[in-house]
Amino acid sequence: MALSVSPSSLSFTQNFPHFVTSHSLPLSQCHPISFQTPPPKSIHYHPPRALREWQEYEEAVKKKDLATALSFLISIEKDNSDDSVEENGSLSTQSARSRIGDLGFFGGSVRDWEVLDTCLNADDMRLVGMAYEFLKAKGFLPNFGRFSSIVLDGSRDVTPSVLKSSTGLEASKFSPKKWGLSGSSSVVLAGFLGGVSYLLQQGIDIRPQLAILLGLAFTDSLFLGGTCLAQISSYWPPYRRRVLVHEAGHLLVAYLMGCPVRGVILDPIVAMQTGIQGQAGTQFWDENMNNEMAEGQLSGSTFDRYCMVLFAGTAAEALVYGDAEGGENDENLFRSISVLLQPPLSVAQMSNQARWSVLQSYNLLKWHRHAHRAAFKAMENGASLSVIIRKIEEAMSSNR
Repeated sequence: MALSVSPSSLSFTQNFPHFVTSHSLPLSQCHPISFQTPPPKSIHYHPPRALREWQEYEEAVKKKDLATALSFLISIEKDNSDDSVEENGSLSTQSARSRIGDLGFFGGSVRDWEVLDTCLNADDMRLVGMAYEFLKAKGFLPNFGRFSSIVLDGSRDVTPSVLKSSTGLEASKFSPKKWGLSGSSSVVLAGFLGGVSYLLQQGIDIRPQLAILLGLAFTDSLFLGGTCLAQISSYWPPYRRRVLVHEAGHLLVAYLMGCPVRGVILDPIVAMQTGIQGQAGTQFWDENMNNEMAEGQLSGSTFDRYCMVLFAGTAAEALVYGDAEGGENDENLFRSISVLLQPPLSVAQMSNQARWSVLQSYNLLKWHRHAHRAAFKAMENGASLSVIIRKIEEAMSSNR
């Protein structure tokens, strides 16, 4: 299936942004034969310089300068591929580095991972993709893109009954809920209304304060997308855990499908400042989708992969809690893409594509529930992106 899309209608540049040479000894013609032992050659390795270079790398990581950090790692990898013996008989660069590594200055495998922590501020998403490909080539990311071809031929018709038989959940359980109408938010709303009612019965008139509060809430919803309310809600543990489950789903499916993850933003205010629609967000990049949309066409497999990542948060909530509350912005983004396709998807086709995508993500997360749990735990502990990815790889390798 090949779908066409107008490149002027949509831009995806942001989202959904490495023997001593022997010589003959001279014989004297005028003196008795004597064997002259050549002076020992000095060992040329320079720890101070090497350490300085790694310090520059660490500074690049702290500043989240992906271009500098990645360039350094590539240069190191190139040096490591040189011959282990130099013509002048000195120790090679690799040998020198191993000597320094014995002192604990080079945690190669550990420090290489840190390049992922610089991705969040990268403007060029191609650099983000290069960082993942570099680590994958070094063998650190064996599961990155492992399921990129998971989209198999077969029935594309996923009715609500098929979705229920496959997951045990009604289709409505995968639909985002409005705040205050379901789950823990309904308990908060009921408690708030009960408190207001009690105060009024006690003769305490809080209607002026209530009017101001409602006005602020309306302003927050209209101009800030509910960021302030989300910031307050994020301090409530049950709500925050659900957000983490949701974003861990996005991250894991994107990673397994081979979409480089730029970063995960869990602070609503930071999300708003970076232009993310919603209370939190996982930023990933699909090179195939970016290239295809630049040409005005979108293949079915690329669209399927993108939709799977898009609905992975909803699928994760349904898998863990039995229903989904978040994901409204994911659905809105899905609709905005669907109507730009040529021909645009009908309402029935959009519903079927959404059910198919959420079912594929649900199954993928179910098969790798341990990896999802590892990502969730790392995020809950405030770990950086590099640590989250490492935890995913550790979980995947331990359950093979």
